[in-house]
Amino acid sequence: MESRIQFRVDESVKKLAQAAAERRGITLSDACRDLAISLAEEQKRMDAHDSWLTDEINKAYEKMLLGKTEFYSSDSAEQIMALRKKRVKAKQLISN
Repeated sequence: MESRIQFRVDESVKKLAQAAAERRGITLSDACRDLAISLAEEQKRMDAHDSWLTDEINKAYEKMLLGKTEFYSSDSAEQIMALRKKRVKAKQLISN
């Protein structure tokens, strides 16, 4: 079902926007519709990401509550990451 969006702008803004839309070969209504669709698609992507992130956080908390987590000091974490980076770079050198 389609819905109607209505808003007010200064007459000068409307005329300039119409001229810009006409230059692109579309109507001002089409330009507004395209913007609304683009904003809706962006919001869908953000909602999907938020949902994914919430799921990942909940999984991490669940893992922590079950005692299936390990905590590292900052120094240990840096050493582990340095080793992982070194391994990745070594693999890249081998494949090239």
